Amino acid sequence: MRLPDRVTLCEVGPRDGLQNEPANVPTADKIRLIEALVEAGIRRMEATSFVAPKWIPNLADAGEVLAGLRRRPGVTYAALVPNLRGLERALAAKVDEVVIFLSASETHSRKNINKSLAEALEASGEVAGRAKHAGLRLKGAISTCFGCPYEGEVDPRVVVRIATALVDMGVDEVGISDTTGMANPRQVDALVSRVAERVPVAKLSLHFHDTRGTALANVLAGLQAGVTIFDGSIGGLGGCPYAKGATGNVATEDLVHMLHEMGIETGTDLPKLIECARLAQQLVGRPLEAHVGRAGPVNHGGGGAACS
Repeated sequence: MRLPDRVTLCEVGPRDGLQNEPANVPTADKIRLIEALVEAGIRRMEATSFVAPKWIPNLADAGEVLAGLRRRPGVTYAALVPNLRGLERALAAKVDEVVIFLSASETHSRKNINKSLAEALEASGEVAGRAKHAGLRLKGAISTCFGCPYEGEVDPRVVVRIATALVDMGVDEVGISDTTGMANPRQVDALVSRVAERVPVAKLSLHFHDTRGTALANVLAGLQAGVTIFDGSIGGLGGCPYAKGATGNVATEDLVHMLHEMGIETGTDLPKLIECARLAQQLVGRPLEAHVGRAGPVNHGGGGAACS
């Protein structure tokens, strides 16, 4: 296996996870979760989103969350930004990184942001220019890269075209997202290879949902394809309000457990991440579907009853 010695993790639970919860999590509890994740070793964090509150009411307190955090040196606090108005709010909140987002599916783009792909690219270019002028790190995330809940298959050439356009805008990272958990490992290898012909693989990150139980297998395929940046969501929180049936992201603690067992460093403390997942479960008031929090890490001491 061709595997890296270390990967970079970006925690998206406070944004991608909490935005989909039926009940709102109070601002103080969001801050509590983010600070616990930082304490567990997370150094990149999508803390919130500056989407219009009427569309994502659970993140209407984006400015308050960022204002209330005890900023830690070496931690990058990012926010999703849909347009110039959102960027102005993000700048006022002193974010470290802006995430702009598009879809590789025309139908998903219209349902998600009410824009065609061409309109979305134009709007993203405006935000990117202002964000780079402000000296912020910039990520461009592409949704539905491996399949669309409305259109089915997505043409890989569209993903490559959007990724190339994002690099031309000056993004520091291109996020390839499996928004509805439709990807398989062979598909991941093929798409990453195609995008890497136009975008340096060091600039690529992968974002997987575990809707059909393939997220960790897809992470492995991404590792073997040379990707070293992965999103995770504590406890497996997440989904997509514009993609029926989409469940949570790959759980950060499950991802870290697998990587550590494979000898790949993440800079995080797994027991503390498991505690963060328990906190997240408490805050949202429902059981979360991640595995390691229930089963615990692998016990290398041996012993126990024989089971098959």
